[in-house]
Amino acid sequence: MDYEPSKEIDLPGGATYSEIKQWIQAEYGLKVSSLYVAQVKQKHGIVERECYNKPKSENAKQPKCPPEKEAAIEAALKHFKMI
Repeated sequence: MDYEPSKEIDLPGGATYSEIKQWIQAEYGLKVSSLYVAQVKQKHGIVERECYNKPKSENAKQPKCPPEKEAAIEAALKHFKMI
């Protein structure tokens, strides 16, 4: 039984965290952390898997993504057709 995949399959765009961070550095001259990328992706409903390095305390404070970096990350996600 041979399987021939359809050429009409439209896979969603995507990029690694490293590719997103490199694109933002090149386009905006900003360095963003993976945490900020994850926060913006989660805000847009993009959740790949549960975080493995959660804080032990539920009251642990996480830095929030600054608005200018959030805008750059959203632009990168649009560039890579993820949102």
